[in-house]
Amino acid sequence: MPRPAPEMQSPDATVVTTEVLRSWRLPEPAGDKNTRGSILVIGGSAETLGAVLLAAEAAMRAGAGKLQVATAGSVARFAAAALPEALVRALPETDDGAIRADAADTVRDLAEAADAVLIGPGMEDTEQTQEFGARLLRYREGPVALDALGLACVTADDTCLHHLGGRVVLTPNPVELAHTLHADKDQIDEDPAGATADLAGRARAAVGLGGVTSWIAAPDGRLWRDDSGAAGLGVSGSGDVRAGITGGLLARGADPAQAAVWAAFLHGRCGERLSSSVGRLGFLARELPSEIPRAYAEIIP
Repeated sequence: MPRPAPEMQSPDATVVTTEVLRSWRLPEPAGDKNTRGSILVIGGSAETLGAVLLAAEAAMRAGAGKLQVATAGSVARFAAAALPEALVRALPETDDGAIRADAADTVRDLAEAADAVLIGPGMEDTEQTQEFGARLLRYREGPVALDALGLACVTADDTCLHHLGGRVVLTPNPVELAHTLHADKDQIDEDPAGATADLAGRARAAVGLGGVTSWIAAPDGRLWRDDSGAAGLGVSGSGDVRAGITGGLLARGADPAQAAVWAAFLHGRCGERLSSSVGRLGFLARELPSEIPRAYAEIIP
């Protein structure tokens, strides 16, 4: 049975605006691709390669310099064709096409060398994914972003990321947050800010909760509210794009809370731009990544 989320007083939140972001500028690396950081995106399955493609492109559009992708072996060649910028590694998969837990050993070298690792978009099979995360993350020292089913290891053990010293961003939606906290979704809806802060404290990670209003919490108690966005962002693949932005910002050197806050606003602003140019509803998640550099240029010309 779900356990009740603890009652807590939500701290005051900083509303995210362009002025806030201009006073909290992202690192501006100069030089070649290596100075902009490398991102490893791990995810997908035989049926959900698209999630990885969306996240990977978004990471590059957010400013990462080098892209590596690890996905289920049966679809790896398609990822390589769709992402000519990427090194793509094929991972062992289950009979149902999900990434196997022991694939953590296959990708460990890439994960240890990458400036940031994003785990989760499009992953399937909760048990295999939970064990994959536990096996891979115990060796990870640098920044990590966990999205969607990538949070399975945190659901099982909310202390599993403590060794990373806060160099983590979690990007759940409300349903995933409820599952991770072993709470009912109604409890999350009643106090999304408090629930976000709760997970941040438990996991010692920055947490970016997606939704009509985004809440971002740091483990030190700081809280932000982001109201950017448009109704059209409620579409398949949108969360994968936001996770990719987060990972790309981590790769280029943003600290976890900064990456989560900027990703929320950039994602929302991309939706607003498409709402204006395409229509309030009907734009696709695949159209969001190309808007990221334009949205960033509006903030930092």
